[in-house]
Amino acid sequence: MARLIFLGAPGAGKGTQAKALAAFSHIPHISTGDILRTAVASQTPLGLKAQSYMDQGNLVPDPLVIDLIRDRLSQSDAHNGWILDGFPRNVVQAVFLDELLVDISHAYDYAINLDVPDDVLVQRLLGRGRQDDTEEVIRRRLQVYHDQTAPLINFYQSQDKFLSINGNIPPEAVTEELRGLVQKAVVDS
Repeated sequence: MARLIFLGAPGAGKGTQAKALAAFSHIPHISTGDILRTAVASQTPLGLKAQSYMDQGNLVPDPLVIDLIRDRLSQSDAHNGWILDGFPRNVVQAVFLDELLVDISHAYDYAINLDVPDDVLVQRLLGRGRQDDTEEVIRRRLQVYHDQTAPLINFYQSQDKFLSINGNIPPEAVTEELRGLVQKAVVDS
């Protein structure tokens, strides 16, 4: 059983690694973007609320995202573990998440940061060839990440459940290191 929180800048490989590790561990990869899209497509009450914000171009408020995550973590496939990808994005959300996990009697094993230098991230994101991924836009997104999300590293380090992994090595090597962490989490639990 492993419960992991994935952190890292855009382009660090969080989604790719989370999906591979979730498949290896037979636990769900829980992406907040996927949760929102599924809830909206399914027209659930929470999805309809979220859609009203998204249709106006606004971010979905933290309490609503927490409710969506609470709902997702309460599903039977998440009882034996999960990987959270894309949440929390800031310290306020991390505090909300800690409270939620206490409420549902879950505890995470590690917050894992995939550490990749900004210049490498820029090249990776430019290499995706997306029209909106100009170097200026990418660097602005990275600055927003550093300003808002990077303080999570201090938050999780203070709880002694933080690990940083070099994400600037071949993806297969990152995957192997993550598999080792999951096996350690299973042994320790």
